[in-house]
Amino acid sequence: MPEIIEPFRIKAVEPIRSTTTDERCQILADAHYNPFLIHADDVLIDLLTDSGTSAMSAAQWAAVMVGDESYAGSRSFYRFQEKVQEIFGFNFVIPTHQGRAAEKLLATLLGGPGHKIPNNNHFDTTRANIEYSGAEAIDLVCSEAKDLGSDYPFKGNIDIPRLREFLAANRGDVPFGMVTITNNAGGGQPVSMANLREISATYREFGVPFIIDSCRFAENAWFIKQREPGYGHKSPKEIAQEIFSLADGATMSLKKDGFGNIGGFLALNEEKLAEQCRNLLILTEGFPTYGGMAGRDMEALAVGLEETLQEDYLRYRVRTVEYVVERLNKLGVQTVRPAGGHAVYVDARSFYPQLPQSAFPAQVLVCELYRHGGIRGVEIGSAMFGRSVDGVEIPADKELVRLAMPRRVYTQAHMNYMIEVFEVLLKEREQVSGLKILKQAPILRHFTAWFEPLN
Repeated sequence: MPEIIEPFRIKAVEPIRSTTTDERCQILADAHYNPFLIHADDVLIDLLTDSGTSAMSAAQWAAVMVGDESYAGSRSFYRFQEKVQEIFGFNFVIPTHQGRAAEKLLATLLGGPGHKIPNNNHFDTTRANIEYSGAEAIDLVCSEAKDLGSDYPFKGNIDIPRLREFLAANRGDVPFGMVTITNNAGGGQPVSMANLREISATYREFGVPFIIDSCRFAENAWFIKQREPGYGHKSPKEIAQEIFSLADGATMSLKKDGFGNIGGFLALNEEKLAEQCRNLLILTEGFPTYGGMAGRDMEALAVGLEETLQEDYLRYRVRTVEYVVERLNKLGVQTVRPAGGHAVYVDARSFYPQLPQSAFPAQVLVCELYRHGGIRGVEIGSAMFGRSVDGVEIPADKELVRLAMPRRVYTQAHMNYMIEVFEVLLKEREQVSGLKILKQAPILRHFTAWFEPLN
């Protein structure tokens, strides 16, 4: 594969501060070994998330200047609505300040005790909003996703026989069904168009509304174009439009494939549900033509939605992740394969084979990345998806570290530096010990939990 060439020129720069190893050791201790609690100024390369961390383009910054901040009926909303409907095709567009607010609207109105909501894999806030309502979040990802090292091209697919069995066994208890594109919890893996068609047909057969969690829809469209027969000649935009034609609605965090620092939406076809969501929106987010966003945000996001579907950008975006995966695999670092679109996922259980899951090996790895290189990643393992039941830790099924790539922010030199840090970690991994939790919240504990070394 050719070297990565960023398809943009850099016109403004932001300085980043280097720290010493001794300084970072103290910073980690002060943050209770949780990178979420580290000040951003103390981070050299921040791969904690790709959410809200993108660099906006010159065209987006120009759009900011024409934002209409009218409380009701802002022209910026209608520009935003027009772009969302052009790509996603749904009748009703409800703006929110970010994706989890859209999830909250759906879960509040359609969730509740006794209800069950299937998905390939629910990510953290989706699962939390569903469970907070009293409903149960069910993961039905395909069996191929369990083999982290295989090159199966669509590991985000739902297992259709399991979905059919689940829907048949829970008739009347499934208010809506979901799929997440790409599948964040499973390594940023895409869902095929063929699988999306089967998901849609299955939900419709059982009378279940189909909602797509679309945070990284453009990356998923690119993977379909590259990997699925019959789509190589289609544009990412055409593929995206076909994807959403199969669904009844979508939640979207525009902090991902929208190049936004804030923003999201809930889009629906069913008028009565849309009206209920708007009424609830007024209580929690704002009037239905701004929904927690400023007019300037909506203007910038309308531009971002067009830019995220550009082929040169998507080629560069995916190739960056592929490059890091290839280099790490060559070193002997096991990752989820094939490379996803927005992040590198390192298998922490294989990286620290001496650590049991009760010692939180993925949390250990994110701490060591920061200690040795000033790099901030995020744990996708037993801290995020495990549970404490009566003081006993129930581990997650995977122990991954996600290195999420902010869009249009870092260069290949930053990636090469990270790879060099992994070389150092490999040499010292046998000396590393585990962590234990000192303090945790009852919901989404990984954001604020306190840890301490076992010895």
